[in-house]
Amino acid sequence: MSKRSAIVVGATGLVGSSLVKQLCEQENYVSVLTIGRNSLDYEHKKLVQRIRSLDQISEGDLDFAHDVFCCLGTTIKTAGSRAQFEKVDFEYPMQVASLAKNRGVDHFIVISAMGASQNSKAYYSRVKGNLEAELGKLDFPRLSIVRPSLLVGNRKEFRFGERAGAAVLNLVNPLLIAGLKKYRSIEASQVAVAMIGIALSTDTTPVRIYESNELAEMQLPEIGQNEGSLDREATFNWSKLKEGDQTVIDQDVVFDRTKIKTVDNDLPK
Repeated sequence: MSKRSAIVVGATGLVGSSLVKQLCEQENYVSVLTIGRNSLDYEHKKLVQRIRSLDQISEGDLDFAHDVFCCLGTTIKTAGSRAQFEKVDFEYPMQVASLAKNRGVDHFIVISAMGASQNSKAYYSRVKGNLEAELGKLDFPRLSIVRPSLLVGNRKEFRFGERAGAAVLNLVNPLLIAGLKKYRSIEASQVAVAMIGIALSTDTTPVRIYESNELAEMQLPEIGQNEGSLDREATFNWSKLKEGDQTVIDQDVVFDRTKIKTVDNDLPK
């Protein structure tokens, strides 16, 4: 299995923080870049944290990557208004996706929500449905949409509704069988496992939606003994980029620019 690079946006959230740690621990990934306004309380030799406001993010802030993981999400209560909620859950993901497409990224993986639909009567689900539809129009070679049920895990912020819901589902989960499995609560760390498994899978379906019950059953692929262990420094000769080295690197040779297509970066109004 070839060595890969990843970008994570929304890395300080419940799923995003777990995802970053697991990516760094994966031998398949040699480079992990996070982009966001806050830094992680975590360090690793593969990890680069780029502190940026998503209101000001540009194409130059994104390195070329095999996979971009979008873990952005909030609640109306936390955001303070519907406009701010849509900015975090719709506008920012669309902006990142457009920049990633321009950068030549082949695979965009985004966290949506169970029940997402443009026709939903529920506002939250309708926004998520609109996001899924608009992302599909960008024509990524691969777009993977994950729809977890209620996420459980140790959040930095207290959300009473989620805490109460998790307590109820913890009792009800064993009763949710067959077609009702997708309504079971799911650990954020398991969603992260599933996202990495999706990225490393050989599935080439252009657009694929993964429901919560599928995510709960996914595991990380086993790495063969011949794969070896490489880190960011071993794979990329970063010393050539350090101050004082006069080596010139031709980016058109390093990256296959023919794969980079131009799309309209304007966000939906």
